[in-house]
Amino acid sequence: MAAGESFDVYRLPEEHEAIREAVREVCTAKVAPHAAEADETGEFPKASYDALRAADFHAPHIPEEYGGAGADALATAIVIEEVARACASSSLIPAVNKLGTMPLLLSGSEEIKRRYLTPVAAGDAMFSYCLSEPEAGSDAASMTTRAVRDGDHWVLNGVKRWITNAGVSEFHTVFAVTDPASRSRGISAFVVEKSDAGVSFGAPEKKLGIKGSPTREVYLDNVRIPADRMIGAEGTGFATAMKTLDHTRVTIAAQAVGIAQGALDYAKGYVAERRQFGKAVAEFQGIQFMLADMGMKLEAARQLTYAAAGKSERGDADLTYFGAAAKCFASDAAMEITTDAVQLLGGYGYTRDYPVERMMRDAKITQIYEGTNQVQRIVMARQLLKG
Repeated sequence: MAAGESFDVYRLPEEHEAIREAVREVCTAKVAPHAAEADETGEFPKASYDALRAADFHAPHIPEEYGGAGADALATAIVIEEVARACASSSLIPAVNKLGTMPLLLSGSEEIKRRYLTPVAAGDAMFSYCLSEPEAGSDAASMTTRAVRDGDHWVLNGVKRWITNAGVSEFHTVFAVTDPASRSRGISAFVVEKSDAGVSFGAPEKKLGIKGSPTREVYLDNVRIPADRMIGAEGTGFATAMKTLDHTRVTIAAQAVGIAQGALDYAKGYVAERRQFGKAVAEFQGIQFMLADMGMKLEAARQLTYAAAGKSERGDADLTYFGAAAKCFASDAAMEITTDAVQLLGGYGYTRDYPVERMMRDAKITQIYEGTNQVQRIVMARQLLKG
């Protein structure tokens, strides 16, 4: 490289910084004001959804040919990060829309993509992802939900658990066993609509955090759907599910980064204003060391997440490793940072009058969903030992 040439490999492109500013403006004005209420009531924050939809941030990843914004993986991560900074529950709108639609983008026919991605892009529908079951969590291949061929239809029976935005989403990617003898190679993926006969939902789970994002069981009772709603070829569903998670673990990492940033921002402001022993709490070295560690962990998590997002966009061979690493590291960091934010506020941090206790509760799930962090470490180790 010639002397004097700029070297911007670690600088975000201007368009990505512009997206961050635009999302932050929307979230400060129209998402953050609803965050505490969504947490208190446990109700889906429709006002936040409407604001994100109006600004085209509800499903930014959908390609332009289906009416979407066509945001790349890094831009989508930044959108989710910024929404999570204001309200973790609301960040599951763009995050789960990507999770639910990614199987179609990876494996679906052109017809099924056009049919189902277009209304999501328009904000007329949301998309959920139905993989886990009561007895099939980390071991997703042990699912028992069945799909049986009946002429030019499939009939689905089973129960899916921990389904984010179930009952709100119009569409669901459902994984079901089509060939029980083939274990993971006998699993197929389907689009199931909320209005299909035989589809029903359990009561909302009473959760520690992300209370504004409903989590329910999905019941499939002789749900008869056309054969053209299969996503990809028969028996490829489990492979599609795992490829999907390689991409969407990056979005959970982004969510964790956003939650942590919100907590650090609030804690910084608090310790600068709060006075004890005749001076601002921020002037004490012990507090400064805590802030330094929080900031350091957060930036490390962000850089790893953005690197993983780049690999997601390119479809790099090492995406599986980086997706797992980003999700694991960022969520662990978010739990540490939000816990420290509560500590920095002292007794006030423990009350619902201040947002950091909500952020700490919200951060916990990022260590669990889309694969627990113990599973992420298994994934990483396997990738490392391959070589």
